[in-house]
Amino acid sequence: MLIVSMDTSSTTVDWVFSELLRHPKVMKKLQNELLEYLDMVIKEVFRLHPIAPLLIPHESVEDCTIDGFDIPKSSRILVNVWAIGRDPEVWSEPEKFVPERFVGSNIDLRGRDFQLLPFGSGRRSCPGLQLGLTIVRLMLAQLVHCFDWKLPNGMMPNDIDMTEKFGLVTTRAQHLMAIPTCRC
Repeated sequence: MLIVSMDTSSTTVDWVFSELLRHPKVMKKLQNELLEYLDMVIKEVFRLHPIAPLLIPHESVEDCTIDGFDIPKSSRILVNVWAIGRDPEVWSEPEKFVPERFVGSNIDLRGRDFQLLPFGSGRRSCPGLQLGLTIVRLMLAQLVHCFDWKLPNGMMPNDIDMTEKFGLVTTRAQHLMAIPTCRC
């Protein structure tokens, strides 16, 4: 569990920083409102960039019908979390990075709300949820609170390559480079 949480946690931080560097106003707001705003930023990154885009397969225990689709007993079901996070019927402007969409929202990361399932749901949810979130929150809080960040070589925020490299864990295709400056 520790090894898995390290890989997924570092990948999550990479995606968060990519989005923060692409959206400098969000970065400044996060630095000023760290405690209140951090969870909204993390939820928005999990919505746009789920670390595991397909949940582990589930198997139906009985025949059922969902939204007019007949699902026979013993069918294997793959839940596409990536598509749910970008569904325009669920999210307004789904391709945009807008952490404020979670202001006053009861949507959580534990899978109770089926529009956001970064850790799965129910009995088959990720057992490392709490450890992973703790690592991500601590790492991000320290990096954002202690440093100002800028892009190298006159690079502009829109120049950041957000191409995904598909695998068991969806990472960025290109490494992110940023220059920290102490906020002392």
